[in-house]
Amino acid sequence: MKPIFYFIFSAFLLLGYSLKAQVLTSPQIDSLVNKTLDTFNVPGIAVGIVKDGKLIHAKGYGIRSIKGRAKVDENTLFGVASNTKAFTAAALGMLVDEKKITWDTRVTDVIPEFKLYDPYVTQEFTIRDLLTHRSGLGLGAGDLMIWPDSSKVTKSQLIHNLRYLKPVSSFRSKYDYDNLLYIVAGDIVTRVSKMSFEDFVENRIMKPLEMKKSAVSWYRLKDKTNIIDGHAPIDDRSLVTVGLSFTELANPAGGIYSNITDMSKWVIAQINEGKYGEKLDRSLFSKEVHQEMWSPQTIIKGGSPYHTHFSSYGLGWFLSDVKGYFQASHTGGLAGIVTQVTILPELKLGIIVLTNQQSGAAFTAITNSIKDGYFGIKGIDRIKMYNDRRLVSEKDAKEMTSKIWADIEAQQKLTSIKTTLPDVKGLYRDKWFGDVTISEKDGGLYYTSKNSPKLQGKMFFYKGNTYIVKWNERSLEADAFVTFTLDHHAKPAGYKMEAISPLTDFSFDFQDLEFNKVTN
Repeated sequence: MKPIFYFIFSAFLLLGYSLKAQVLTSPQIDSLVNKTLDTFNVPGIAVGIVKDGKLIHAKGYGIRSIKGRAKVDENTLFGVASNTKAFTAAALGMLVDEKKITWDTRVTDVIPEFKLYDPYVTQEFTIRDLLTHRSGLGLGAGDLMIWPDSSKVTKSQLIHNLRYLKPVSSFRSKYDYDNLLYIVAGDIVTRVSKMSFEDFVENRIMKPLEMKKSAVSWYRLKDKTNIIDGHAPIDDRSLVTVGLSFTELANPAGGIYSNITDMSKWVIAQINEGKYGEKLDRSLFSKEVHQEMWSPQTIIKGGSPYHTHFSSYGLGWFLSDVKGYFQASHTGGLAGIVTQVTILPELKLGIIVLTNQQSGAAFTAITNSIKDGYFGIKGIDRIKMYNDRRLVSEKDAKEMTSKIWADIEAQQKLTSIKTTLPDVKGLYRDKWFGDVTISEKDGGLYYTSKNSPKLQGKMFFYKGNTYIVKWNERSLEADAFVTFTLDHHAKPAGYKMEAISPLTDFSFDFQDLEFNKVTN
């Protein structure tokens, strides 16, 4: 009786699942994505769905660039941005399997010159700590060394400059997302394997998985004939193309370019705990290493629309439970590009969404709509939900920034009040960001960063000791307050900065800068 009972019981469970699940058909996904393109003003999106070891949906929508009409397809290359971090963790895991390191090897054992602000933290900092966003540094600390464009900072300079970044919380006590420590993790791969990080990932991960079109950076792509431009909104719904926002220095944090076809192979290997091949007879890394990467390391506050009970960060992955299922996921963002990879291993389900506009609401609406189908959730319009939230946040931010610019314009028309500080011009220096020159240009003040060429623009007096810098590159959406400190002669001795808009990307970590005046 037992075999018959188990057969009937299993069939009942499968029938129950099929009755509850309302999996979206390909035409329904087409409709969903096309509506998303229009709603969130995204030129192009690629969507891949992996189920039971196969890529069951792989399709491009829209166009690669507003500069042309070439269509997105399943082979179109996008920057996957921070979805690179899982590859970096996997590379280290492979070295753990080879017993060349452990997750808890001290960083200074491999990189002797590694040094953080607190000597105790430096001494105790491990490879695991590099991957888990619990260093004590603030959100995006130091990202201005690699963002928003071709920074002149070298890897050795970046590692040296870490010692100047002040912590905002105690060591291993709080989650704050960072990029720089993943760059250090990539250097661990290089020093231990005696290969460049890029060569290691391409030869040891991408090549075995036959990710033939992918590369660890835009610069290493062999074929750029089917690749997107990133896009950013300016002036409400107008879009502009944007260039690269990371140099090769940042490859371990967000350098990979790939497509739906190749990324599906990576997702399938993850679902199979590192195994790949037609018979799953080969492994990138051991089951034990995979389990460690998908084990919670750092607790994250926050919720989810899926009755989530825990949320955490593992090693290169966000981990949570959604509707009773374990989920591993990650998002990625570069200037003009955002992406998302979501894996539900118990359902043998993976969802990949790649976009060429920086609207996170777009990929969230697509991913969650597809998940709803597998969870049997009906009647929720995820596009409307996330668009409503987007419109509210954008309205609030616009009202705030518009008021500031209106105040500046009104002050400039007044002749009865003093609207400048004396002796503002000169050379200023921050220990880790480098030099900035404030000069006179076209009858006003002009801000120029030495290491980050995109950070330049006109300065306008605001109030008291505060100016505002308006970047020439309007797609940055990162205009900032510049508040001067005065010496005992009431002359500028330095300044602090803070982004104006609450929608400014966290990688513009102006708040961490402390400029001192060097020369007039």
